[in-house]
Amino acid sequence: MRPRPAGRARVARVGAWVLSAGSQAVLALGAVLMILPMLWMLATSFKPPAEIPIWPPHLLPHTPTVENYTGIFQVAPFGRFFINSAGLSLAATASVAVTSLVAGAIFAKYSFPGRAFIFMLIIATAIVPFESYMIPLYIQLIPIKWINTYQGILLPYLIMSFGIFLMRQHIASAIPSELLEAARVDGASEWWILWRVIAPLSSSALGAVGIFAFIQMWTAFIWPLLIANDQLLFNMEVGLTAFQFRFSSDYGKLMAGSVVSVFPMLVIFLILRRRIIESVASTGLKG
Repeated sequence: MRPRPAGRARVARVGAWVLSAGSQAVLALGAVLMILPMLWMLATSFKPPAEIPIWPPHLLPHTPTVENYTGIFQVAPFGRFFINSAGLSLAATASVAVTSLVAGAIFAKYSFPGRAFIFMLIIATAIVPFESYMIPLYIQLIPIKWINTYQGILLPYLIMSFGIFLMRQHIASAIPSELLEAARVDGASEWWILWRVIAPLSSSALGAVGIFAFIQMWTAFIWPLLIANDQLLFNMEVGLTAFQFRFSSDYGKLMAGSVVSVFPMLVIFLILRRRIIESVASTGLKG
């Protein structure tokens, strides 16, 4: 005997509800697993040293203290680390935004021999690990005396292949070529078109690229650790090693420094998160 239409509709609704509830449960579990380490880091930063190694561990501190936050500025020049990270990250963000916009516009709206090959070559560099050419780059910087300098730390982060790709895709799919041709007919130069037409219409994509560039430079560790020998040149990530010793670590100050290091990135992401969503929504895969 076949089920009645009303029965089939009820079964379909129940199945949809179960599927929705299951999906939300999985997403909630994933969110908890991602947030828990952050909460543990924040809670540990307020624990006195005697509470950190207690077993079984507890999340909330019994006697909260801010000594870890005041101590990080006494053990190392943590304020200088913060300023270094902020300056380097802002410089890298500006460079990546400009280079990605210019290169993306060229690859999206201009035709020249070898355009597709050059674009694929740039994209291919994204799969090459930085560690594979880090030492040759270090050797090349020795003759020009860029070792232990800010410009040496900044050099590998001035251009981002992913930024060029994202801007090219956005400009190709979101900005009609007829608009640029109309500007040329009115006598606009190519640079005027770039900064007055393409750039304003690409603000969402530029915001996303800027976030990625800022986070990439802010979280840089291996290259600044290799090229900077002077502690006054350290960024936040390298500066955190001041709380790690040969046979032990000061976990309280390490967690406090990590909170200070993570906080600016969270603020920037929360402020500009809509830029990422708008960029992904408006960027197609037009060839």
